[in-house]
Amino acid sequence: MKILHFSDLHVVPAGQRLFGLDPVLQLRNLIEHACAHHGDADLCVVTGDLTHQGEALAYAALKEELAALPMPTQLLVGNHDHRERFLHYFPEQGTDPHGFIQSYRDTADYRLVFMDTLSPGSPEGEYCAWRLQWLEQVLQSSMLPVLLFSHHPVMDMQFPSMDWIKLREHAAVMQLITSTQKVAYMFAGHVHRPAAGVWQGVPFATVAGTSHQHHFHSTQTGAAETSLEPAGYGVIHALTHTISVHFQLAQSYPRFIYEGPPLRLRD
Repeated sequence: MKILHFSDLHVVPAGQRLFGLDPVLQLRNLIEHACAHHGDADLCVVTGDLTHQGEALAYAALKEELAALPMPTQLLVGNHDHRERFLHYFPEQGTDPHGFIQSYRDTADYRLVFMDTLSPGSPEGEYCAWRLQWLEQVLQSSMLPVLLFSHHPVMDMQFPSMDWIKLREHAAVMQLITSTQKVAYMFAGHVHRPAAGVWQGVPFATVAGTSHQHHFHSTQTGAAETSLEPAGYGVIHALTHTISVHFQLAQSYPRFIYEGPPLRLRD
C-alpha cells in the first residue's frame, strides 16, 4: 500500500494570504506535484491543521482543492481546526461514539488508525478518557499491525519549541501503545518539519507542512519560529513486514544521469 502523508495545510479563505503565502495555491501546487509523481497512491492522509482559523470558507476552499486528488483522503483535525465546521463540509469522515473525529480502516497488511487530538483553544493536543478508551478497543481488537496517525506527536522530538505543545496525555497513550504491542509506526503532523526516529521502541515520522514550516533549533524554547522553507509531504510504502517513508519536496528540480568517466577508488 502506498500512502501520501500531507499535514499542516493552514488553509485560509480563498484570496487571503498567511505569512505572505497563499496556502490555497501552496496546496494546489503540492497536489499537482503529488498527482504527477505519486498518483498511484492508494490513500492520502492529512494529519490536521487543515485550516488556520477554522473558518467555514477555508473548509470550502479545502474541499475544492482536495477534489483534484485521484485517491481517497482521510482527514484528521488539529489545534487550528473546528470540529463542527469541519464535519459540515466533510461529513463522510465520520466520528467515534462520542463525536470525536477518529476512525480506522483495515487493509491487507495493516490497520490504519486516525486519532482526534484537538483541544479547542489550546495549541497542545488532548486525549481524554473517552478517546483513550476508544483507542484501546481499536488496538486490542486488531489482528493486524497498526499504523497510527495523529496531529499532535505522542513522542518527544528533541525540538523544544514544539515538544512543549505535543500531546498532553502522551504518557497514557504511549503506555497503551507499548502494552498492546500492536503499533508498527506512528505518523504525526504539528511540527512542520520532516523528521524520523524511534520513541520507546516504536518508529515515528513527521512531515513538512504544505505551506509554511518551523525552523529547527535544538535548544530554543518558547514558540517556534516560522520559516518559509519549501513545502513537502511524505510517501509511505506499507508492505508486508516492510515500511519505508520518503520525504518529498513539493517542487521539481533538474535531473540527469551522470555519464562522465568512471569513478576510481583510492588505493
